[in-house]
Amino acid sequence: MVKVQGGKSIYGAAVGILMLDARFPRIPGDMGNALTWPFPVLYRVVRDATPDRVVRRGAEGTLPAFIAAARDLARDGADGITTNCGFLSLFQDELAEAVGVPVATSSLMQVGLVNRLLPKGRRAGILTISGSTLTPAHLDKAGVPPGTPVGSTEGGREFTRVILNDEAELDTELARQDNVEAALALRAANPDLGAIVLECTNMVPYAADIRAACGLPVFSIFSFIRWYQEGLAPARH
Repeated sequence: MVKVQGGKSIYGAAVGILMLDARFPRIPGDMGNALTWPFPVLYRVVRDATPDRVVRRGAEGTLPAFIAAARDLARDGADGITTNCGFLSLFQDELAEAVGVPVATSSLMQVGLVNRLLPKGRRAGILTISGSTLTPAHLDKAGVPPGTPVGSTEGGREFTRVILNDEAELDTELARQDNVEAALALRAANPDLGAIVLECTNMVPYAADIRAACGLPVFSIFSFIRWYQEGLAPARH
C-alpha cells in the first residue's frame, strides 16, 4: 500500500489564475476560456478589478484583493499562481512574497529570456493593449530590459476598445486585424526586431496570425504558462 499525504481542497490543477472582473467575450485561445488549456486550471475572479481599473488606472487599490484571491487559490490546491493581465507585473513582488508558491504575473517576464534566444543584433519587442499606460514601472517589475521596443493596438478599431471598456460583443476579425497591423507597425519601426512578446493575455487567439504576417517568433501568456505548468507538475515520460 502506498500512503499519500492530504492537505488540498482540489487536486489535479497545478496552475491558479487570478482573473479580472470582466464580461467581454472570451473566445477559444483566450486565457479566460478554460478550453484553451491542455491541462486543468483553477480560476478566481478578483471583484472590482476591472480592465479599466487595472490597465488604465494602474490597478489602484486592488493589491489586497489580489493577495487574498491568490492565497485562496493556493489554499485550495494551486501549486503556482498567474494572472490574466500583463499589467499585473506591478504586483509580482508583493504576490510572490504573500502567497508562498511560485508566481508568474505577466507574459512580459519572458522578454529577457527571449532576448537570450535570439541571434546577436536581434531583440524582442512587446505588443501591448495600451501603450499609453504601460509604464517603466510595469516593465521594470517584469525584468524587461530598458529600451525594449513597444507597439500597441491602442489605435485600432476594435480590440483595445472592447477589452478595456468591457463591452459585450467582439468582432473577432477586426480584433485580428488590429493585432496584425500593430505587430507589423512594430516590426517596421524596429529593423532589429527578432521576436514579439504579447503583453495582453487576450491576444493569444491572434498569435498565429501575427506570426504568419510578421515572420517572427511570437511568445504569449499561453507559451509562458505551458512552460510554467510543466515545472509545477512535470509529466512522466
